[in-house]
Amino acid sequence: MIMADPTIWVLSIVLCLFVALFFTGRKRNAQYKLPPGPRPLPIIGNLHILDLKRPYQTFHKLSKKYGPVYTIQLGEEKAVVLCGHDAVKDALVNHAEEFSGRPKVPLFHEIIKGHGVIFAYDDNWKVMRRFTLSTLRDFGMGREAIENKISEESNFLVQKFRAYKGEPFNNIMIINAAVANIIVSILLSHRFDYEDPTLLRLLKIVNDNVRLVGSPMATLYNAYPSVMRWCSTVKNTVARNVEEMHAFIRETFTNQKKQLDVNDQRNLIDTFLVKQQEEKPNPNLYFTNDNLTALVSDLFGAGMETTSTTLRWGLLLMMKYPEIQKKVQAEIEKVIGSAEPQVTHRKEMPYTDAVIHEIQRFGNIVPSNLPHATTQDVKFRGYFLPKDTHVIPLLTSVLYDKDHFVRADEFYPEHFLDSSGNFVRKEAFMPFSAGKRTCAGENLAKMELFLFFTSLLQNFTFKAPPGETLDLMPAGGFTCAPKPYKICALPRV
Repeated sequence: MIMADPTIWVLSIVLCLFVALFFTGRKRNAQYKLPPGPRPLPIIGNLHILDLKRPYQTFHKLSKKYGPVYTIQLGEEKAVVLCGHDAVKDALVNHAEEFSGRPKVPLFHEIIKGHGVIFAYDDNWKVMRRFTLSTLRDFGMGREAIENKISEESNFLVQKFRAYKGEPFNNIMIINAAVANIIVSILLSHRFDYEDPTLLRLLKIVNDNVRLVGSPMATLYNAYPSVMRWCSTVKNTVARNVEEMHAFIRETFTNQKKQLDVNDQRNLIDTFLVKQQEEKPNPNLYFTNDNLTALVSDLFGAGMETTSTTLRWGLLLMMKYPEIQKKVQAEIEKVIGSAEPQVTHRKEMPYTDAVIHEIQRFGNIVPSNLPHATTQDVKFRGYFLPKDTHVIPLLTSVLYDKDHFVRADEFYPEHFLDSSGNFVRKEAFMPFSAGKRTCAGENLAKMELFLFFTSLLQNFTFKAPPGETLDLMPAGGFTCAPKPYKICALPRV
C-alpha cells in the first residue's frame, strides 16, 4: 500500500475545514441581514486593508464609502462598525440595552475571564457596575471630599514640577502617578510618593499593557486565536503583567481582611469584602476574590490611564498654541487669582472649560471605543443583527464628526463657545462613550481634569525645550496618547 505525502493529507484536511466553515457561515448569515462592507478575502478577511497600528483610521475612512453602518471581517470574526454621531448615539442610547454587551475578545477573555467590570458579561457585569457606581459615590466621587484630595494632589504635582526649575523633563510618569493617587485613595485609602517603586512598577505594567493590547500583534492574535496562541508572545506578556498586578491586589485585600470593620469601611476594598461576607450563604456568588482582583485592577488602570493621557495632551497643546495658553491663564487670573482652584470656578470660566473639552475631543483618547456586542437579536437601521454580534462604536468618528465640529481636524476651542464667548455643550462630545457602558468614573475624571489643569496653568507657563519639535501625531497603543515629549515648566508665581 502506497502512503500519500503527509503534507497533502494536512492540506486536504485544512481545505475541508475551510469549505465547511464557509458553507456553515453562509447558512447562518442567510438568517440575518448584516450591513454590507468591503469584500473579504478567504482566511484573512479584510485585514489586508487595515492599518494595524491605527485601525480606527481605516474604520473611519471606510465609512466614507460604505456608510455609517457596515460590516468588516477581522480574520475569523465579523464586526459591525458604527460611524458618526447619529449612528453611535442610535445604538448606544436609543438601543442601549440591546448594544450593552461585550464580545469575548480572545486576548481579554482568556486572561480576565469575564471578571471585574470593563470586560465582564451579563449579570456579573451588571452587579459589578452597580457596586462600582454606588461605592464611588459613597467615597466622594463628584463631592467635596474627593475635590479636596484632588486639590491636595495638585499641590504635590506643582511642587514636583517646580523642582525642575524650568529645566526640560518628561512628564509621563509624574502625571501618571498624580492621577493614580486619586483612584488609589478610593481603592486603598492610601497615597504613594511619586518615586515609590511599587507605584512606578504598577504604572509601568498599565502603560506596557495599554501599548501591547493595541499593537498589530494583538490584533492578529484576536483575529486568529487558535493559531496565534502557539507563536505569539503578546498574550503571555500581557498575562504576566496582569498576574503581577493581581498578585499585588490580592496581597493588599488579604491584609485588609485582617483589619476589616463592618462599621468602619475605609475604602472600596473594605466595602467589597463586607459584601462578600453578606453574600456567602448565596450559591450564586458575585463578590468573589476573582471579581475583586479584576475590579480593582480595572479601576486602577482606567482611572489613571485616560485622565493622565488627556492631561499630557493638554500640556502639549498649550505649548503648541501659546496664544491659547495665555487666554486660559488670563481667565484663571480674572476668576481665581492666586486662590486654590475649585470646581465651582468652572461655571465662571467658559474659555478654560472649552479648552479642556477640546483637549478631550482632539486628543481622541479611546478612538475605537471599547468593543460592544448585541445582547439579543436586534433590528437596527434596516439590518438584522444576531445576538452576540461584535460591534465597534467608533468614537473617533463622533469626536471628529464634521457635522458637529466645523474644524474637526484642528485644535479649536471655539467648538464649545458661542459668538458671545459662552460655553456650549455639544451632543457629539462623547469621550466617555454613552449608554449603559459609559465610563463609570466620568464625573471623577471631569473634576480631575479641571482641577489639575487649572492648577498647573495657574502656576506655570509651559514651553518646549529649545530645538524640540512638537509632534501632534499620536503614539501607537489601545489609547491615543501623545508621543513622549519634554517640557519646560516656567514658574509664574
